[in-house]
Amino acid sequence: MDSSTNLINILKETVTNGSVDASKIALLPQEEQDLIKELQANGMLEEALLYMESIDTQKSWEELKEKIELRKKPIVINWRTVFQYAAVFVCLLGLVYVFQNNTNNSDEIVIPDDAIQLVLENGDIQILSPNGDQQIIKKNGEVVASQKENQISYASDDSMDKLVYNQIKIPYGKTFVITLSDGTVVNMNAGSSLKYPVQFIKGHNREVVLEGEAFFEVTKDKKHPFIVKTRGVDVKVLGTKFNVSSYKEEADINTVLVEGSVSLSSVVAPNEKEMLVPGEKGTWNIQKNGIAVEKVDTRIYTEWMTGELVFRKATFREIIIRLERTYNVTIENNKKELLDRKFNASFNKNIESIDKVLQTMSEIQNFTYKKEGKLIKIN
Repeated sequence: MDSSTNLINILKETVTNGSVDASKIALLPQEEQDLIKELQANGMLEEALLYMESIDTQKSWEELKEKIELRKKPIVINWRTVFQYAAVFVCLLGLVYVFQNNTNNSDEIVIPDDAIQLVLENGDIQILSPNGDQQIIKKNGEVVASQKENQISYASDDSMDKLVYNQIKIPYGKTFVITLSDGTVVNMNAGSSLKYPVQFIKGHNREVVLEGEAFFEVTKDKKHPFIVKTRGVDVKVLGTKFNVSSYKEEADINTVLVEGSVSLSSVVAPNEKEMLVPGEKGTWNIQKNGIAVEKVDTRIYTEWMTGELVFRKATFREIIIRLERTYNVTIENNKKELLDRKFNASFNKNIESIDKVLQTMSEIQNFTYKKEGKLIKIN
């Protein structure tokens, strides 16, 4: 794909979604990068969109086809000059829009399995690079969030009067951090998703929906309790630090409290609440239909944020699941007698590769394995 095709795709996506993907812009020549940045900075996205909605698309399409037929020599465009004449540039965007919508869309963006996805309120998907640096912008040019490397932060806006939701999806093999509009920080583990309001609204509880695992550092607000909803369990707090693990492939939903206090309840029995104090784990089991509380070493459940994998009396079945999530691999176990055997172990994904982890375990448990890409077969 040449530079001009790249530019057309990025301009269309920018105007349609109202957001700029820094990783894609970086593929363009520097002059074209500067152009898009200036367009964003001067709030011309909305103006361009309004113009495109008003033009005669069929007429513009015919004109564009004629220009393509007549083109015998490469056309060199001075983008800085074009930008000085905003009307000309907006017209160009209109033609780009028509061109893209009158041809077969063979350049549709395919979302990779290992991509961090931000789903906006209108259903559009923004791909977040773990090392990205960009702003999340609404179609009206308003900046609602900004990304800096492995973290995205939402701005506080008291003028909003209705709840609008975003959802972030973290693939296997990656983690990510979100700062919500009230200052609450959420560390997301691999294979997890969180649905949350772009802006918390006065008079409403601060509610988010979690699938997977996350560590919450909740900003205190006595008037607006913070509630994590997950698979029929509500974790309610005012301001505290706690970890929630609720992967759909696991029967247990665990809440581990590090600081403050939380109450646990289920949709089955919402009036039956269990209060946790620091150092306790509350476990809701779908089959048992109740909440069990016990004292634990909280570090075992929170050190995943530093890349540490800690197993204490964990079955091989449980270990396989966590290794798959952490290293983004598929493990096919052909030594079934290992599944319910329990282990104590610690690994750090930032230091030890999946090969090193399996090599260590294979020496202890006397098994062999073969790695084919992301597929690992244990024999």
